Amino acid sequence: MYLQHFGLREAPFSLTPDTSFFFACSSYQEALNTLLVAARNGEGFIKITGEVGNGKTLLCRKFLATLNQGRHSTTLIGTQDQTADAPSAQRFITAYIPNPYLEPRSLLLALAEEFRLPQEQDTDQHMLLKGLTRALLDCARNGQRALVCLDEAQAMPLESLEMLRLLTNLETEKRKLLQVVLFGQPELDERLRHHSIRQLRQRISFQYDLQGLREDELERYLRHRLGVAGFAGETLFDKGAVGKLHRITGGTPRLVNIIAHKALMLAFSEGRQQVLAKHIRDAAADTPEVRRDWLPLAIALTAVVMLVSLGIAWMVLK
Repeated sequence: MYLQHFGLREAPFSLTPDTSFFFACSSYQEALNTLLVAARNGEGFIKITGEVGNGKTLLCRKFLATLNQGRHSTTLIGTQDQTADAPSAQRFITAYIPNPYLEPRSLLLALAEEFRLPQEQDTDQHMLLKGLTRALLDCARNGQRALVCLDEAQAMPLESLEMLRLLTNLETEKRKLLQVVLFGQPELDERLRHHSIRQLRQRISFQYDLQGLREDELERYLRHRLGVAGFAGETLFDKGAVGKLHRITGGTPRLVNIIAHKALMLAFSEGRQQVLAKHIRDAAADTPEVRRDWLPLAIALTAVVMLVSLGIAWMVLK
């Protein structure tokens, strides 16, 4: 591996959503601010959409990690906290459902498990809903706020989305008992347009469409991840490599990580201390998701150059 060669402690471009590598580019920071403001204002439904590879899971984990910073947090729903802040403080207990492709009863079981509510596997849907309702009421009485994040929400069955809406019907005179954050691909918007869940759609009070890295942010993104991984120098990617990397990935973080990792391997194999544009090009040629978007354009540009060259040669000979 190239870690020792480049003076790194760990791989800088892993695809694992590690919050220590979170880079607050403009889109990520705006999305995180939206989530924090909406959650602390007690909004019922919040929606974050973004294309595949734009970092929704990492944003979700960063949001959950940030939510209770500077506050006493609890991990068990309905428990008393004798060291609680003043009543005005907001203490969140959270649940995270990474795969919400669950029918309503399974979704309720998953929520009960996340909130650490003891349930029998054969408990029927009515009793599950009743138990969650009681626990959410206890939570509110103890000055806590319950929030659930659902990743890949575009895969949720319509019946399960409706069950979530029913859960968010529960409220005190002041606020909702459960807040829901939906993270999903753009297909989530299509699903929410279904007539049968129009009531849920109307309750989405905050939303944000997560974008990729801008060209002027990519170099700082690379430096940030290299720095977290232990690199002590200026940069491992020259200017030409950074420009080509953005052109062929469109700033999609997952593709950036894949290509950057392969490019570091190529530079290491040549004994170089810096990644060049040719390493990015060769890494892209070995990445199917990039090749579909970029190689046809490269071929077309090559053809144009060849035609221009032939035209000039013909004029000279003439």
